[in-house]
Amino acid sequence: MLLGIAVAAFCTTFAGGLLALRVARRLQWILGFSAGAVVAVAFFDLLPEALELSSGKVAPVSVLAWTVAGFLVYLCLDRAVFFNAHAHRDRPSHSEHTGWELHSRGTLFAGSLSLQSLLDGIGIGLAFQASSAVGLIVAVAVLAHDFSDGLNTMNVVLRNGGKVGVALRWLLADAIAPGLGIASTRFFTVEDDVLGIILALFAGFFLYIGASDLLPESHRNHPTMLTTLMTVLGSAVLYVAVTLARG
Repeated sequence: MLLGIAVAAFCTTFAGGLLALRVARRLQWILGFSAGAVVAVAFFDLLPEALELSSGKVAPVSVLAWTVAGFLVYLCLDRAVFFNAHAHRDRPSHSEHTGWELHSRGTLFAGSLSLQSLLDGIGIGLAFQASSAVGLIVAVAVLAHDFSDGLNTMNVVLRNGGKVGVALRWLLADAIAPGLGIASTRFFTVEDDVLGIILALFAGFFLYIGASDLLPESHRNHPTMLTTLMTVLGSAVLYVAVTLARG
């Protein structure tokens, strides 16, 4: 069963990424959808799961504090990339680094998405250690947003100056990550409260990606009502998918 879930996660993630590539001409709409989806994943999937796993061991306000910490850590990493890039640009001998900032941000964002997918797989494996019923609920919830994970991975790489080949490699990494996470849980166990804190951190990462990168970029050159509606649609689709999966 776990092998089937890993294959399904791979196929769903890859399908989302290929869709993003196919509709690249309407990238602003996809960016808008991705912004809503990323923020929705943080609020409707990662945070509730973090609070549930930490229940009774970590106070809710502490879980939310870890989310804020994740947001601020990502902010500092992003700003460090930004300032280092401009330091390179100020030196004539480093003119070849003109795109350094964009590629670094794309790597940072795509790497975060892949790490979150790895944690998704770990969450599935650990849930099955508790019981098959719990494992299936978590697996369905993960599969519900894997499609948007693939979509978002392609978007953040292409949006930050990455070539299609680089985006496809990151998409492959993101698609494989859940299966690797599932397989890894055969060799260890993690306390629920620790996993909850990790998920809270990633919720902060996702909130930063959605609010500071995807959402502003989707409206930068295309401030249309349709782009806004796509953002709302992205949030609504993820909300419905996660709600049905958890129901």
